[in-house]
Amino acid sequence: MFRIAGSVTAARLTAACCRTVTTKQFQVHGASLHVLSSDTSRKTRHGPAHRTPPSWQSVRSMASAGESQSKINYIFFGLAALFGGGGIVYWWSRKYMRETSKDTPKKAAAAVSSASKEAAETVAEKPVPETTKSAPAAPPPAVETPAEAAPDAESKKLLDAVPQSYPDFEVMPEIPGHAKYLLIGGGTASFAAFRAIRASDAKAQVLVVTEEEELPYMRPPLSKELWYSDEPKLVEKMKFKQWNGKERSVYYNPPSFYVEPKELAYQENGGVAVVKGRKVMKLNPQKQVAVLDNGWEIFYDKVLIATGGRPRNIPVFERASQEVKDRVTLFRGIKDFKRLDEVSKNASSIVVVGGGFLGSELTCALGKRSRDSSLKVIQMFPEQGNMGKVLPEYLSQWTTAKVREEGATVKPETFVKRARFSDGKVILKLNTGEEISTDHVVVAVGLEPNTELAKESGLEVDDMHGGFRVNAELEARSDIWVAGDASSFYDIKLGRRRVEHHDHAVVSGRLAGENMTGAKKPYWHQSMFWSDLGPDVGYEAIGIVDSSLPTVAVFAKATEKDTPRAVVEETGESLRSVTETEAEATLPTKEEAVAAESSETTAAPEVESATDEPAPDVEAAAKLVAEVEAENRVAPTPKEDYGKGVIFYLRDDIIVGVVLWNLFNRMPIARKIVKEGKQHQDLAEVAKLFDLHADED
Repeated sequence: MFRIAGSVTAARLTAACCRTVTTKQFQVHGASLHVLSSDTSRKTRHGPAHRTPPSWQSVRSMASAGESQSKINYIFFGLAALFGGGGIVYWWSRKYMRETSKDTPKKAAAAVSSASKEAAETVAEKPVPETTKSAPAAPPPAVETPAEAAPDAESKKLLDAVPQSYPDFEVMPEIPGHAKYLLIGGGTASFAAFRAIRASDAKAQVLVVTEEEELPYMRPPLSKELWYSDEPKLVEKMKFKQWNGKERSVYYNPPSFYVEPKELAYQENGGVAVVKGRKVMKLNPQKQVAVLDNGWEIFYDKVLIATGGRPRNIPVFERASQEVKDRVTLFRGIKDFKRLDEVSKNASSIVVVGGGFLGSELTCALGKRSRDSSLKVIQMFPEQGNMGKVLPEYLSQWTTAKVREEGATVKPETFVKRARFSDGKVILKLNTGEEISTDHVVVAVGLEPNTELAKESGLEVDDMHGGFRVNAELEARSDIWVAGDASSFYDIKLGRRRVEHHDHAVVSGRLAGENMTGAKKPYWHQSMFWSDLGPDVGYEAIGIVDSSLPTVAVFAKATEKDTPRAVVEETGESLRSVTETEAEATLPTKEEAVAAESSETTAAPEVESATDEPAPDVEAAAKLVAEVEAENRVAPTPKEDYGKGVIFYLRDDIIVGVVLWNLFNRMPIARKIVKEGKQHQDLAEVAKLFDLHADED
């Protein structure tokens, strides 16, 4: 029922005095102790139970007692070592000390009781004068308490070693009851937010609550570099080698960076704590309370919702038997990577459903692994080619050919109609009438924004784009911000949007963190995204890139420097959202670009077009605007090789999106073009700004 909370004080005095002081000696020599019941020992909303430090006299007494105890311990331990039977000798030594400890407080209490009794008898026996019998009895004279003597130098030194107030971490709950900054979700947006918060408020105490059993980590390597590692031990530690061979962890910070959640409130210089494996079920905006799935409540001052998204499933697998569901992976996080990594080492076949960024990256990664094993990899999707919703048709089909070269079987315009389980295999019935038998299925068909908090918390959801509806400052309601995949934000250039890419999580998380500390900045940054189909083919994009829009493209011959591997070797950074935002954003003038172009002494490089007509020269590229819709419907010939280039996406003759194909460190230029929102009469001149021929011989 009760426990004596004296062990922490004992430990601190031991460190200060270099003595051995037991809890019972605390009691004997008058240290100030508190008896904590099971109710009062719980942490309050404003902090845990604290212990009052002892007076300096008690400190000296305990130090003296520790010295005596230490001498006695040494004597008995020596006897045990010399004569053997150490257990018996030690038992008698402890029994002696226990009896001594019991007698001392009894004698002290008896002495105090005896002195009080004698004083009372003396007052009672004193005669009362006759003249005062009729008057009311005078109160007894106050007993003068001798003034407490000032501690000497040694006592003061001992007293300074004992903190004046310290929390009892042993009886505190694992999750704090209050957080100045509460971040819901443990992904990239939360990571960027707490970095921004700490940059603005150096002593900020930030609490992160995540459903995953992981510290904040980056997701891009889960479908890229981790699959290309030749060292299994690295992968087990969630480490990978970048395309340049440099080792790196998927975790943003090591565990030592974070503090324990229950100790967060007592970090004088602030810190970040992560509560893993817990889900926030509800927010009360009026009371500023977050309710967890275990019923625990956290009061907050500011809160960020960065819940991201959940991988979409398709109805055919949702309706399937449990045996089929057990062999389907909805790929998203570390847990999914570990599962698929293990499956791919033992399976004879894997089917990837989805032809977007994630599906194509995983297909290339698994295809590479299949070269050294009997694994068969099949990819299927309803579009005509890989990333058909983003790339123009001719480039999408060229990309499909590249994926096949990686060792995978690609089935465009194909989807699953039925799925059943038979003889240990998943049998997929396709729209083409074909049946495929496979060991495992990976579904990579996009994300559903995680907005479960909205209904219970009174937050608005965007019916068109999905996600929490927020303003330009990413604020959903007072003191509630949303960032990352789950935010439907207002883009001051392109209107309301929702983006599901790493760079957007970084940018929006950073902006939300700044605004939580009072910045009040609007969202204006055009985030980019990238995809690598292995170390040799990659692209970056910004703005609205939709294959249904008209496009104009200019291509050139690629060099050895125009690959994802080359850009990582040059910059040392695999996250190209970092390298591109750090690239120089100076946009050359049109005159400078023309001068640079005319100064070239080599022959004009061939510019490849996606039409079936002879390729126009660069100066005539702008004339293709009226023919782009037809251009997008024309498939490339087998000899065409889109080494590197720039693709402009147009809406009302305004560039609203740009894809840089195997063209790196040019994103600041593309970002500025999209931000300006101008009509360009000559897109060939715009293409010169990207310096396509800079590395040609």
